Amino acid sequence: MNGQAMEMTEPAQSDPLLRLRQAIASDGPIIPTKSADATPTPDSGISLADATQLLFTEPTRQAFSLDTPTRFKSSDKPVDLRSIYFAWQKKDVAIPDYIASAQKLNEELSAQGAAGGNVHNLVFVERLDLITWLEGASEESEYIQPLASDSAEAAQAAGSTLSASEATGGIATISSGPAGRPGRSIDPRLAETYRLERRMGDRNTLLRGIRPTDFSHVRKSAQVFLGRNRSKQSEPVVPHPSSQTAVVQSKKAGRRPDPIILLSPSASSLLRMGNIKSFLESGLYIPPDSASTGSSNTANILHVSRVLPSIDSRPLRFILVDTPEQFKPDYWQRVVAVFTTGQTWQFKSYKWQHPTDLFRNVLGIYVGWRGDDLPNLVKGWGRGVLCTSVDKWNNNSGVQGRWRDREVVEGIWGSIEEGMRSRGWARDGP
Repeated sequence: MNGQAMEMTEPAQSDPLLRLRQAIASDGPIIPTKSADATPTPDSGISLADATQLLFTEPTRQAFSLDTPTRFKSSDKPVDLRSIYFAWQKKDVAIPDYIASAQKLNEELSAQGAAGGNVHNLVFVERLDLITWLEGASEESEYIQPLASDSAEAAQAAGSTLSASEATGGIATISSGPAGRPGRSIDPRLAETYRLERRMGDRNTLLRGIRPTDFSHVRKSAQVFLGRNRSKQSEPVVPHPSSQTAVVQSKKAGRRPDPIILLSPSASSLLRMGNIKSFLESGLYIPPDSASTGSSNTANILHVSRVLPSIDSRPLRFILVDTPEQFKPDYWQRVVAVFTTGQTWQFKSYKWQHPTDLFRNVLGIYVGWRGDDLPNLVKGWGRGVLCTSVDKWNNNSGVQGRWRDREVVEGIWGSIEEGMRSRGWARDGP
């Protein structure tokens, strides 16, 4: 029993990921501190913006630098311990809140007197995989590299068993269970195949999410489909004199898909879910944290209507969301505009993650304060991004004198209409 415990703790003493996982499993203290030699109590931890070490006290005392690269890799680059521990701290918050918290912590880290460094913003799939592994719900992770000792032992065991097999002329087998415990034996060549196999998500990892999925659109689609079938069965087939007339009528009967506008989830964005509807519909800018924005601050999806004469004489309904988390693959064909603040992390979960590719397929819109300089990063994105500005908000005058907002909004809608028309949206459908 003691030997088995020693085997578990020795790798953990030198690996921060294993030590963090064991501390979480045993509910042991995990203390951010400024010095590895300090003797803090479990309730004396400081902010991650000021801390430089992560201290574990049970079963043995060990401190790791928060800048230590771990075996968890994102985009083939090791993620530091500070980003790993921060993701665990924010495991229960929604994606926009996690992104906003990471941005705030990065600002605090860059302040004078702070610890310095940068928190890596993990995408949804990476964060889910990490949290599942840390809390012990999964023993493997496709983003975590194996320990060097584990790889060497596995290679040595496979090599020695294979040599014994060649000496006897048979097929050698190795145990699939841990040392000291009997397990089923498998061919080492099959074990090597398993080792190179890419781990796919199972039912639990794929269905586990932060927000519930709304499948009401499936019911509506089914009702339309079943209604058409019933009408075809009940009505007699009457030949039309012209097949071209039938095609035109079927196009008119079909419903045009609603175009989608994506917003930036950044807390620094001037236009968010709380004020975008009044801005695009009424031509009036109100700060997103204003009390007059109402319940839109908590909405996950909004709708606005607008007549685009060159596309349809009837009002088109636009869907507004700040994350593509619930997107199906074909939804990207309906995205007609992306509001951005110039922060590239916004595009990490997009179909086109590089700004050049994104704004070659979708219109980009940057809205800043009038009189402020345009970010150099946005300038480099070229003509695919519409750059415009609104007057700075004045609490004393409020909405009075904001007549230029309407001019900005009309320019935005004009660019959206032109972009939709150039990408195939016409009177007979996209």
